[in-house]
Amino acid sequence: MVAFALRKGDYEPVHAGDGREAAAAIADRVPDLILLDWMLPGASGLELARRWRRDDLTRDVPIIMLTARGEENDRVSGLESGIDDYVVKPFSARELLARVRVLGRRAPAGESLDEVQVDGALIDLARMVVVRGDARTTLTPREVGIVRWLYRHQDRVVTRAELLEQVFGQRGDLQTRAVDMAIAVLRKKLELDPARPSLIISVKGAGYAWRLAR
Repeated sequence: MVAFALRKGDYEPVHAGDGREAAAAIADRVPDLILLDWMLPGASGLELARRWRRDDLTRDVPIIMLTARGEENDRVSGLESGIDDYVVKPFSARELLARVRVLGRRAPAGESLDEVQVDGALIDLARMVVVRGDARTTLTPREVGIVRWLYRHQDRVVTRAELLEQVFGQRGDLQTRAVDMAIAVLRKKLELDPARPSLIISVKGAGYAWRLAR
């Protein structure tokens, strides 16, 4: 059903039944995007996401997790493993295609920001990594989009609705904690002390703001 919906949307899906088949398919042709089920025979989708984020071949490929596990802890685990988006079953073909199109766009048009140096870290947006000393952490395409949007608008507060629309590709009036959860995971990658953030600041009742650390 997923493959049928993708073909109707003018995509060319390749189906794999487990991690081994997926590895063979990726070795043959690196995909533009990966749709990944959480519950798979052998290695789980979570394990595969972590593995692909460490692999130079697939670390830049957007990943959407398809799952019936919609609890907040499950979503956070997925985001921390490197996935970019979550689609909870049951879902419509229209919703799935919308999320595929959003991640396929990567960053908003006209972006030229490739790297940010701040607080002893190099945030390499072109290569989607954060380098601090000998430590190297991979960013997801969505996390790159969040950093770019906040950095470009660092003169003001960016609302959750704005991030939902401009980076997540969702309606800004949706009642969702997706932005907050994504920011929490991103802070663990960027901040020296995620419990006391100095780069991505929460503005109570409004949203988030980017502040360069001194």
